[in-house]
Amino acid sequence: MLPGEKLIYFGDTARVPYGTKSPEVIRQYAIQITQFLSSFDPKMIIIACHSVSSIGKVFLERKFPGYIFFDVIEPSIEDALKSTHNKRIGVIGTPATILSGRYVSMIKTADASVRTYQKACPLLVPFVEEGWLNGDIVEAVIKRYIQGLLSKDIDTLILGCTHYPLLKKSIRRVVGDSVNLIDASYAIGRKIVRFLRENNLCNSPEEKVPLLYFSDLPSYKRRTMFFFWRNRNLIIKKVSLNGKHICLNSL
Repeated sequence: MLPGEKLIYFGDTARVPYGTKSPEVIRQYAIQITQFLSSFDPKMIIIACHSVSSIGKVFLERKFPGYIFFDVIEPSIEDALKSTHNKRIGVIGTPATILSGRYVSMIKTADASVRTYQKACPLLVPFVEEGWLNGDIVEAVIKRYIQGLLSKDIDTLILGCTHYPLLKKSIRRVVGDSVNLIDASYAIGRKIVRFLRENNLCNSPEEKVPLLYFSDLPSYKRRTMFFFWRNRNLIIKKVSLNGKHICLNSL
């Protein structure tokens, strides 16, 4: 959407998954990552993780008052409210995201007439990390998680984890064509484009190579990375959170 923007990404591959960790630990990790990203003087920081968004956004805004933060929850809710016709919305996410209750509280604040149903799906992130994006086993687990939400007659389902859109085809086969699937990546992308244009913050249209930092990069994690960054020219670096880094390679 914004090839002219200089994208600096940090993936905490040494400590994932976040979704099974306590709020205190998630906030601690979020502070460390934000301190690292702030060294690049970014025009904004995108919290591209539902677990951190649900637990840490307000905390980070207070801790780092000089920065603009966007999370993936608010735009997901905006899209879901536009998509639902019967005002029954389902949310799937990590245990941390679901237990935070942020989706339920924010949807209720936006429209008290909407009913929200949630389900934690802790096995779906490991499936994506292993490259298991489809097949009978994957669909059976998805069905086990989602069938309770479908029994509530939801017409919209928020994919409340950054990993879940990679399972979208399998999820679609389980829920059928009558349920709207809300993918946060598209929702947050549109919101950021709109913000940059409205505030005259867009860079020149010349395409820039994304700079990706990872806290660990074993071979099997590189495979997962390609699912997210396929067909892109990339600069990849391994970094410790004290700022020292080793350039691995450019892809």
